[in-house]
Amino acid sequence: MSGTPPRVVVTGGIGAGKSLVCSLLSALGAAVIDADSLGHAVLEPDGEAYAAVAARWPQAVSGGRIDRSALGRIVFSDSRQLTELMEVTHPHIRARLFREVDRHPDRPVAVEISAPSHLLMPDWPVLVVDAEPGTIRTRLLERGMSDDDIGRRLASQRSRQEWLDLADLVIFNGSGRDVLAEEVRRAAREFGILSH
Repeated sequence: MSGTPPRVVVTGGIGAGKSLVCSLLSALGAAVIDADSLGHAVLEPDGEAYAAVAARWPQAVSGGRIDRSALGRIVFSDSRQLTELMEVTHPHIRARLFREVDRHPDRPVAVEISAPSHLLMPDWPVLVVDAEPGTIRTRLLERGMSDDDIGRRLASQRSRQEWLDLADLVIFNGSGRDVLAEEVRRAAREFGILSH
């Protein structure tokens, strides 16, 4: 195990800035894997979860493809259905995730995960990206999300404290890019991604 480069999970609520933190980790030499993109892949018509999801939520199928926006509107309004979707998709995403990790045996790896669960999470240190609720709402409005969509998404995920409780290390993303970059460097040193 001593020869294995560092592996870390990067997570946090919607709008916290996970992707930005991962881009900064990439600039420091880490290979970044986006679990969301793997989640999209398993829902493609040739994906491992397509048949099961299409059968369970036929109203989210359009033109032979799963409309992720329609599926999101359904499951983010009903925690039971969201859990059901994760139970279908996360084992397949996890399998793809570890295949991707295996492609980087000699590099540090950071995995960006939006919806951590025991079905998906590797047993690695967890870096949680945090931001003030008002800042998050502003960012999501700037992305074009409606107040209703924001409310549904925020209600479907962990509370701020629950995110923080997951963390081995927290990065606060609310003081500008330069401060964030220094926080990411600190985290990279802490996790061994950066040696100096």
